[in-house]
Amino acid sequence: GAQIIDLMMLVIDVTKGMQTQSAECLVIGQIACQKMVVVLNKIDLLPEGKRQSAIEKMTKKMQKTLENTKFAGCPIVAVAAKPGGPEAPESENPLGVSELIEVLKSQAYLPSRDPSGHFLMAVDHCFSIKGQGTVMTGTILSGSVSLGDNVEIPALKVTKKVKSMQMFHTPVTYAMQGDRVGVCVTQFDPKLLERGLICTPDSLHTIHAAIISLKKIQYFRGALQTKAKFHITVGHETVMGRVMFFSPAPADFNEEIQENVFDFEKDYLYQEEYLSKDLVSSEENKENHQAGEVQLPKQQWALLEFEKPVTCPKLCLVIGSKLDTDIHANTCRLAFHGVLLQGMEDKNYTETFLPKLKVYKQKHKEGQVERVMDDYSVIGRSLFKKETNIQIFVGLKVKLSTGEDGIIDGGFGQSGKFKIRIPDGLKPDTKMLLTAASKKKSKGGKGDMTKEDESSKNDSAQPVTISLIFKRYVFDTQKKMIQS
Repeated sequence: GAQIIDLMMLVIDVTKGMQTQSAECLVIGQIACQKMVVVLNKIDLLPEGKRQSAIEKMTKKMQKTLENTKFAGCPIVAVAAKPGGPEAPESENPLGVSELIEVLKSQAYLPSRDPSGHFLMAVDHCFSIKGQGTVMTGTILSGSVSLGDNVEIPALKVTKKVKSMQMFHTPVTYAMQGDRVGVCVTQFDPKLLERGLICTPDSLHTIHAAIISLKKIQYFRGALQTKAKFHITVGHETVMGRVMFFSPAPADFNEEIQENVFDFEKDYLYQEEYLSKDLVSSEENKENHQAGEVQLPKQQWALLEFEKPVTCPKLCLVIGSKLDTDIHANTCRLAFHGVLLQGMEDKNYTETFLPKLKVYKQKHKEGQVERVMDDYSVIGRSLFKKETNIQIFVGLKVKLSTGEDGIIDGGFGQSGKFKIRIPDGLKPDTKMLLTAASKKKSKGGKGDMTKEDESSKNDSAQPVTISLIFKRYVFDTQKKMIQS
């Protein structure tokens, strides 16, 4: 509903100030609206002597609240719409309403409207008129409509012809984006469509999943985690959906992102949760990171999987919320907002569509060198579990902590050990280090180790570690391991 508003009034009880629901209205306003006027209501409840100072105090408080929003510096007007409350005699005049009307006049503007593109209308009432048909009233979100046009009601899967139209009780033959209009079509049961969308036939799509670009809402407390479920508001519906967050590959973090398109050619990095400043400051600072150093990508995306299919236009607004949060818990329930970039219409999208989405996880395994075989090969351990099929890792590149590059050559014995080929040969230092370490081991094995040997063993050089780094694409059915 907020998408049809060009100027919003945020009404605040002057005796209570910003409440949870006022904050949520402000958040929705920031997402879906461009201009706002704040109305401080119920000033009649303030004692007359202190009224002016109380209004000034609340005005300052509101200005501070709006400082970091797009509505910074917006007009703030104090009124009492019904002094004395509902029981008061009708002779009581409202306070400040004429000032409010002047402010609204000064803030009013002609929004730019565009009649091109598909017709799309948000219907908020539906009723039948005997002998005429069924009327749907609402606001045109895009395109235009004329008498005699066919319009589709996607929720009912029917197409109807426009018989007549009215705007503010006046018959019209044409209406366009931004107009409030009543559209009369041939009879259908109005109970079937209380509210929803109507459109040019076949212009909306019904989707089971979507890729969206998104931003976290700063007032939402807590992390946005992959695999979590949110209430997803999209088009004219709110359905449950599961999310998976991803970002550009680290090398592209600072690249400018094209708006409203998604590039399937690029690689994307899987994220366990949406990356945000508050996440960085809590997690990273424990390891003495300066919050300033941490890089955040310019854009992040999510894969949304809906519990039931939704019908919506392309590039529509998406809002994710936790509507099951206790309404009395003083917390914002709106978690993120974004734009729907790509919908998946195929029910079997997991097989047909998702493999095109190149989201990868970076895998890092570490093991240790057990011993040297010869100048060009070593035996490693602790990189794989005993039951792992080492064959699938053969040919992957590894790096030793001493700097040599190696290639996994195959298994060695039954306990998960493996052979590494070092094409450029082991450095003499590495060879000495490893030979010394294995001599100590064999000496210890004889069971006559003295205390001094024990301590020198502990002081001996760090073991040589083996690093295996590879990528695995989340939606790759063959689960291939990729190395650059």
